[in-house]
Amino acid sequence: MTIRTLCLAALGVAVLASGALFAQSRTIGQIALNRNDYTVLTRVVTAAGYTTAWEGTEMYTVFTPSDLAFAQLPAGTVDTLMLPANKARLTSVLTYHVVPGRMTSEELAQRIQEGGGSTTLTTLNGGTLTATMQNGVVVLRDAQGGVSTVTATDATGSNGVVYSVDRVLMP
Repeated sequence: MTIRTLCLAALGVAVLASGALFAQSRTIGQIALNRNDYTVLTRVVTAAGYTTAWEGTEMYTVFTPSDLAFAQLPAGTVDTLMLPANKARLTSVLTYHVVPGRMTSEELAQRIQEGGGSTTLTTLNGGTLTATMQNGVVVLRDAQGGVSTVTATDATGSNGVVYSVDRVLMP
């Protein structure tokens, strides 16, 4: 499994995260082609060079920021990340949104409950996210202390499950 494949999965999932369930026969890449509220993520993934392999068989859970989530970053952040000199940083940010394995919202809630109110998720870049529940909604805390709320869950494809989040997670 390569970082390239993982990020492709992240993009494919990311652009579909509407919260709707999709037929398991469609890959996250096929679903991605039908979303238009993830144009920034699409540009970012393209800049990282991950636009050719959206069809993977590995399972992933992806927390995808929409265009509105990217708009909350400080001015110039996206453009800076997309510079060729920042490709490694961009890859790190993308893979920070991806957790190996398929985890539904029910399974995530169970892990949080079993963890006494929180669970740690290890991302593809080796970082961690802390998931908790607040008022019945999953909240993620990133490595920099930023907080992101899950706004949609369980958009599924044959190779993963997608959550939509309201903030970009930062490693």
